[in-house]
Amino acid sequence: MQYIIEKPKTESGERYVPMSDEVVACFKRILKDRVNPKVEPMVDGMTGFLFLDKNDMPMVALHWEKYFQHIREKYNSIYKVQMPPITPHVCRHTYCTNMANSGMNPKTLQYLMGHSDISVTLNIYTHTGYDDAKKELARLKEARDELEKKKFVTQKHAQITHVSLIS
Repeated sequence: MQYIIEKPKTESGERYVPMSDEVVACFKRILKDRVNPKVEPMVDGMTGFLFLDKNDMPMVALHWEKYFQHIREKYNSIYKVQMPPITPHVCRHTYCTNMANSGMNPKTLQYLMGHSDISVTLNIYTHTGYDDAKKELARLKEARDELEKKKFVTQKHAQITHVSLIS
């Protein structure tokens, strides 16, 4: 197998991605527990790959797809409720959908996903349905009810202040 490092499809694909403290700790643990290769692999002048295969070469997408497939097959041989095919790319879609559903700013999500066009983020990677629409409407009703409460409290306060000033 020949290894090459290609540039991303667009400039947006090359970016800095912030990580939570938990993710940083996870990466540090992976590096600490990793068996050091006999010779650090170099691909197109790059070194320091996080995951290496049994031949001390960088793991690529195909490795991860096979790994996910193996886990799924093992799970499905044990449990009655079968796990559907899952790939690293499915995880990417799931991440995007979960971040959108949590209310992340769409432009921030576009940046994190590395998409040059927000329509790719919103129309291809974000999957929403009826239940999501119901939740969003409930959230809007909650926000509207909260606004009404504040308005009522403000009006009551204004009335009390007005009465106090007259007295």
